[in-house]
Amino acid sequence: MSNSRSFLLFASLFLSIVTHIQAQILAEKDRAEVVDNLLEERFKTVLPALMDNAGIDMWVLISREYNEDPVLRTMLPATWLNARRRTILVFYRNKAKDTLEKLAVARYNVGKSITSAWDKENEPDQWKRLIEIIAEREPSVIGLNYSKDHNIADGLDKTDYDEFMDYLPEAYKSRVTTAEKLAVGWIETRTPSEMKIFEEMVQITHDIIAEAFSNAVIKPGTTTTTDIEWWFRQKVTDLGLETWFHPSVDIQRSSKELEGHLYSFSNRPEQEVIMPGDLLHCDFGISYLRLNTDCQELAYVLKPGETAAPDFLVKALEDGNKVQDYLTTNMIKGLTGNQILANALGQAREQGLIPSIYTHPLGTYGHSAGTTIGMWDAQAGVMKDDGESYPLNYNTSYAIELNTTVHVPEWDRDIRIMLEEAGFYGENGFRYVNGRQTELLLIKGQTE
Repeated sequence: MSNSRSFLLFASLFLSIVTHIQAQILAEKDRAEVVDNLLEERFKTVLPALMDNAGIDMWVLISREYNEDPVLRTMLPATWLNARRRTILVFYRNKAKDTLEKLAVARYNVGKSITSAWDKENEPDQWKRLIEIIAEREPSVIGLNYSKDHNIADGLDKTDYDEFMDYLPEAYKSRVTTAEKLAVGWIETRTPSEMKIFEEMVQITHDIIAEAFSNAVIKPGTTTTTDIEWWFRQKVTDLGLETWFHPSVDIQRSSKELEGHLYSFSNRPEQEVIMPGDLLHCDFGISYLRLNTDCQELAYVLKPGETAAPDFLVKALEDGNKVQDYLTTNMIKGLTGNQILANALGQAREQGLIPSIYTHPLGTYGHSAGTTIGMWDAQAGVMKDDGESYPLNYNTSYAIELNTTVHVPEWDRDIRIMLEEAGFYGENGFRYVNGRQTELLLIKGQTE
């Protein structure tokens, strides 16, 4: 095939990828409509059951502008980029009547269905109006967002907590409890509508990585890892998207020793030139429509004369996929993250693998709230303040993040196969949101 024809086919391929990505990304006005519709659906189909399950009939969320509770932030309409002044939301669930009141002790309605319940001219004191609402409904349990175990469920600051408790009559103080279970449930639960969007987002993430790890972006011998990291950032910006963390790209090659785990995330040398024979790894995710992706994939830079990756690297990736399988088959409703971790690591080690698992909830936030299955520096299990006892629930999503160490005689060294893919756990078990990497991406080592 001639060089010109090869180039034209190559250019056509990536033009189609770019067109596919751009076709999926909505205009700002359309995004706002989707966000608000998803939020209304969640209030109707998710929140009542979560409140019943948590045993909380009144949930009070309190935030001030620019210091938003992470949970309250997810409940703001698309046109609210922040809370306004002090924003207080009250959700009152009457299970017997199957009703859910959504009130705002604020000067404004909050979105389509959270109605303002404070007339400042009639009652100038916002706190007193909140107490009136509580007294009118006589809740059995009042949930507040404070938590030792889940940072995202710990959004009520000390000032607002103290103010609330000072105003709250003594008769109600014994009814106040942590809304930890409810808050985490709200953050971790995904609806079918959200999962359709999430699948598209993961596809976009995969497409961007495929372009980054190609000769459209990489010129071996010239392009550096830092160049690719900033290419990711610029690509996301040009598409009108955002990324929730700075992307990383690192290299493993025959002339380097295996670095510690932190090497992939910090203290990497900058401007490391990509060369033929390199095994590349990236960590990259996007934010869109109030959801987040998180993906790690691998690519190999072909040496002159090579048309495929070496068998030892193909086999190493297969080992990484096996560790994924040991993890996901052990994801069973009701088990804690520590139980799942121990089961998966034990089975993988029995098969001679050297695994490390550090899977986290993914969705509303990148490092989201829910079941934590290991941390890279806690392979014996996470501690209590990291959500040790929180069980796996249906309709939740995760970054299946892990690695396995593989000895490569051909390089006379160990390498680490690091993988991360979005997964969903539901009543039918586990599935990948948009597939997983089972073949190395290939980059030509020299121009023809």
